[in-house]
Amino acid sequence: MYIFIFFSNLINSLIIGLFGKYIGRQTSLFLSILSLFISNIFVLLIFYEVVINKSIITCDLYTLLIIDNIQIKIGLLFDSLTVVMLLIIFFISLCVNIYSVGYMGHDPFIIRFFTFLGFFTFFMVVLVTADNFLQLFVGWEGVGVCSYLLINFWYNRIAANKGAIKAMVMNRIADVFFILGILFLLWKFKTTDYIIIFSLIDYIKDLNFFFFFFRNKIIKFNFISTIHRSNR
Repeated sequence: MYIFIFFSNLINSLIIGLFGKYIGRQTSLFLSILSLFISNIFVLLIFYEVVINKSIITCDLYTLLIIDNIQIKIGLLFDSLTVVMLLIIFFISLCVNIYSVGYMGHDPFIIRFFTFLGFFTFFMVVLVTADNFLQLFVGWEGVGVCSYLLINFWYNRIAANKGAIKAMVMNRIADVFFILGILFLLWKFKTTDYIIIFSLIDYIKDLNFFFFFFRNKIIKFNFISTIHRSNR
């Protein structure tokens, strides 16, 4: 159930993207909506297990890299905050897909549009279910790329091109600070895992560090974490 929630939109998007022209547009759209409908049911079951029963579910999928004490892996974390976000993501995605069937039913490239929608939903799920900041960054980047593709779907329109470029540029600016934050966490904690970092927050709330040099003066920042998870 948890694995289905994570991979369903990725698999569905690959199927309709690669084989949509063979299975037909009606079948492709039906598969997309069916996948989201099943995902919504599973999210309700997960809501009962995690939120109602006050549980936290973690899944370690794959270890990508181990360097000394630093371990980079793919994992899932389902807590109350994650499940509430999943409810919102899958319900809105289902509504958008159903609406798009009618609104874009005349468009000859609707299969491509639904492929982009599926990838967008998948990366949103990656973002909210991540159990570490590096995976969170992957989800953030994927959402940014899919936003560019969806905004620029009608690429022959100048307004669409300008909007897509503006969205991409703003994402790149945010990426700089995102990467700096991840590097700081790796330097200080030797990990990017939520559970480890959040458990150590109280011990470093008075931490001071030097961020950069400017005109031979050291600008000093007081690092006080304001990150709160719902199940601390």
